[in-house]
Amino acid sequence: MTYSDRLRKRWAVVRLLPQMRRVDVGWFYHYSDADGYAKILRRLDPGCKFEVVFDALATEQQDLYI
Repeated sequence: MTYSDRLRKRWAVVRLLPQMRRVDVGWFYHYSDADGYAKILRRLDPGCKFEVVFDALATEQQDLYI
């Protein structure tokens, strides 16, 4: 697997829910893109909590299919 293949959409924006649950809202190649999107979502819906997380599990799943 090439280096560029490993960089696929590793950053996720998630909406945090009660009882340690989360909803994935979007995936991004770059942290800055994910952070900018999360900031927009926070402004649009200030009652919800959005966070940027590193989605290592998605990368591991991609490795299984290659």
